[in-house]
Amino acid sequence: MPAALLIGAITHSRKEWEDLASTLTLQEFPSGSREEFIRNCQAGQYDEVEVIYRSNTSTKFTGPFDAELLAVLPKSLKYICHNGAGYDNIDISACTEKGIAVSSTPVAVNNATADVGIFLMIGALRQAYVALSALRDGQWLGKATLGRDPQGKVLGILGMGGIGREMATRAQAFGMKIQYHNRTRLSPELEGTATYVSFDELLANADVLSLNLALNASTRHIIGETEFRKMKDGVVLVNTARGALIDEKALVRALDEGKVLSAGLDVYENEPEIEPGLVNNPRVMLLPHIGTMTYETQREMELLVLSNLRSAVEKGEMITLVPEQKKVFGK
Repeated sequence: MPAALLIGAITHSRKEWEDLASTLTLQEFPSGSREEFIRNCQAGQYDEVEVIYRSNTSTKFTGPFDAELLAVLPKSLKYICHNGAGYDNIDISACTEKGIAVSSTPVAVNNATADVGIFLMIGALRQAYVALSALRDGQWLGKATLGRDPQGKVLGILGMGGIGREMATRAQAFGMKIQYHNRTRLSPELEGTATYVSFDELLANADVLSLNLALNASTRHIIGETEFRKMKDGVVLVNTARGALIDEKALVRALDEGKVLSAGLDVYENEPEIEPGLVNNPRVMLLPHIGTMTYETQREMELLVLSNLRSAVEKGEMITLVPEQKKVFGK
């Protein structure tokens, strides 16, 4: 009987995981260190494992799935089912070379992440933290300043995938105009009333710029000193994707100079550390990477991982294969 290995925990779908025991030998590495996990692999403890369930959270136990770790994983491994929309802690190229297919959890995260994006956008436009912090310090209006309305503003979406499109839907309810940039233009059905523009046009036109794209070698620091110079004075920046999309030191300078009016951030370049110039700036709305932290979304993500796992073992294919592998493993 083939085996499946769970790294970390399943919080909301434990029964569904255990139900797989009728067709799979279930093994677990609930916690520990990278060194311990590597020793287990080298000792042959996982030699029958065909599929691994891992997550962004479980990275704290094993570290990233980089070349070093992939080198010791069992030769029987065919699939990695990842819990998370972002998967920058997995070396996809190395997995592809070893014939390992990888899935992630898009779609399941769209609504919750877009909700947080809109929350941060409105908070940043209104500079809500200035008034909130003053109120908790015993002042009434304190240093509260005039904010900005979303109505009539251009929301520029960099990365019009599932989350970006949900951001657009919500922003349109606030009377915003949507422009977006992708590597490729969307179909008319997916594009809707949004306007496709070049990257430079997006930077020049956006009153609010929302980052909703994956982090990889080509997108790291896609927003930095050069890009800030191309933006409108007083632009608002929102990031719910990955912190390293932004050069945070350049963002601090842009905030200090007034180029960026305010920002709403759920992700950071060196989590859990945050650039002091962001923490100490009351015009910046900060959240500790909670974009998908709702019960409904967490359960849906877990169930999607298990569906991928079951499909991999039973049909030899993934439901939500990562885009980089679709030409190799897609059917």
